[in-house]
Amino acid sequence: MKSANILKDVSYNSKKPAVSILLETATSKEIRIVFAKDQHMKEHQTPHPITVEMVEGNLDFGVEGTVHHLVKGDILSLDGGVPHDLLAKSECIVRLTLSKADTLQRVEDVIKL
Repeated sequence: MKSANILKDVSYNSKKPAVSILLETATSKEIRIVFAKDQHMKEHQTPHPITVEMVEGNLDFGVEGTVHHLVKGDILSLDGGVPHDLLAKSECIVRLTLSKADTLQRVEDVIKL
């Protein structure tokens, strides 16, 4: 068994979203992304499907030109290869589920200044 607490030791970075691995399973990586208000992740796409869960706050999740307003409790899935971007409308905590084959480095590369 593995466990983690997505709300433990939350730290907001004033310059860019903070990304950390919560835990890895045999098939996935559970990532926490912490956004300060108005921080964003530029348009990008993933090589594998993802699942995004809004734990706290609200953000605009753009998918191929359509903006989806996500609030606490919303969950969405997205196939690999689909362009998307994120803009925090408030302080946010996001849980991102990645394929085990995907990397944290790829996520960090998206948020580089």
